[in-house]
Amino acid sequence: MILETRHSIPEILSRQPLFRVLGGMELVALSQATLEYRVRHGEMLFQKGEAARGMHLVVAGQVKLFLPADNGSDKVVLMAGPGDSFGDESAFLDKPYPVAAEACKESIVLLLDKAALIAAVEANAALARAIMARLCTRFCDLVENMETCVQRSSDQRVVHYLTQLAPAQADAFEVRLDTNKQTIASQLNLAPETFSRVLGRLAKAGFIRVHGRTITVMQANALRGYAAG
Repeated sequence: MILETRHSIPEILSRQPLFRVLGGMELVALSQATLEYRVRHGEMLFQKGEAARGMHLVVAGQVKLFLPADNGSDKVVLMAGPGDSFGDESAFLDKPYPVAAEACKESIVLLLDKAALIAAVEANAALARAIMARLCTRFCDLVENMETCVQRSSDQRVVHYLTQLAPAQADAFEVRLDTNKQTIASQLNLAPETFSRVLGRLAKAGFIRVHGRTITVMQANALRGYAAG
């Protein structure tokens, strides 16, 4: 990781929804304990079991959080994009990171020192509520993902993934996959070959068109009906 010094960290933090509740002096104090990194594609931010240094906040790019496996079948837990944070639960609990983190593309990531973060939370109830809300949302998302992986068929998992990306009120839309199919398959607890076969079945049935990483959903409502069986 390359340490960046070109940008104003207080300004970056002030643009993040999580920290808009902080006043000017609070932002400056937290910024003084924050480092900005440029991370290359494929570079590890930390390994599972490493001591937590603080909260990571993605400013640009994308970071994959995953459970590594000896056979290479890593289980993706979260794909963190701009505005997303991770590592905060380990910082507050003072426990090692439970997952590993790898940049999926060149990314800009802030690292907020855990002691400074805890001090900011103790001093500002609004920030404490905002972080609690984010952690609760993340928990609900993980439960929903578990439900998707355990209780739904492979076709239903892929349909749910695609239709969750639909713009509001849109029945036809395009999805540009921002990561490779292997990573998406891992999120859905599918083998990459199974994910590809499901896409092929949906395309043959006329629900979607696949061109490289672009998937065109022809009729989202019909697709949902197909998955509902």
